[in-house]
Amino acid sequence: MTAGGENLENDQIILATGGYDHTIKLWQTHTGLCNRTMQHTESQVNALEITPDKQLLAAASYQHIYMYDLTSNNPNAIVNYEGTSKNVVAVGFEENGKWMYSGGEDCRARIWDLRSRSSQCPKIFEVQGPINCVCLHPNQTDLFVGDQNGIIYRWDLRTDNNEQLIPENDAMILDIAISPDCQLMTSVNNKGRCYIWGLTYDNDSSTVMEPRHKFEAHKRHALKCKFSPDSDLLITTSADQTAKIWSTADFSLWQELKQENQRWVWDAEFSADGQYVFTASSDGFAKLWNVKSGQLEREYSGHQKAVTALAFRDAP
Repeated sequence: MTAGGENLENDQIILATGGYDHTIKLWQTHTGLCNRTMQHTESQVNALEITPDKQLLAAASYQHIYMYDLTSNNPNAIVNYEGTSKNVVAVGFEENGKWMYSGGEDCRARIWDLRSRSSQCPKIFEVQGPINCVCLHPNQTDLFVGDQNGIIYRWDLRTDNNEQLIPENDAMILDIAISPDCQLMTSVNNKGRCYIWGLTYDNDSSTVMEPRHKFEAHKRHALKCKFSPDSDLLITTSADQTAKIWSTADFSLWQELKQENQRWVWDAEFSADGQYVFTASSDGFAKLWNVKSGQLEREYSGHQKAVTALAFRDAP
């Protein structure tokens, strides 16, 4: 993605946002214009993810995951994955789009087979507290789950074995991320702290986590953490009205992305070249920032309430 994407075809880049106004919007990234609005009437949007082939958009919501067709103008969901009793707060896809994972406040992480016509869930992992986040390791076999009790679980999808990690007592795990180069894992909590582990692999390719670093990232809840595609940078978002970009070499502060009246910054995504980052915030805007300068490049205006989730797929 270049300066706002002027030289890329519109259909190569997909930016989707959702929030408390019960709508999902698709945007032209380089103009800030909304291409399409889809109704999501039953609840707020908790999380969004685009399938690897860019054909479908999953929206995690109360008791359901709705799937929207990105290739048509159909404003309604085409598949409804149900069977959860509370909020679904995390959703994502295996790299080839064969299955989807989710996690929710019913204390369960789920694997959904997308090749089946049935929307039944064949695989469930139950934890002790409501789930806040789920992260798939790039190896496609380890699923990391963070809950409100402050526990991180590594669920090995090959063996169904799991191990637990508690970074800090009396602190909720709000997000987990693994660097694309598979060298680092990070988590953020409701006390604004960020924890870093180095990842190594034993003889049977199992992931081994070694504590590396922790730091005070924000003054209030740290809500999301995401690595840049080259693994050199880490962005954290927060209830303190900022997003911050950190260098993964020494976890020094690279940029603070701040704007007056921004309120809670709920979500963030880097562009494929790592030069830009999108944020979603309670002021009703999604925003595009220049990573190097920290300057706001563009606002995506149209939501009537807080924007709590975004999903982005760049050109291949």
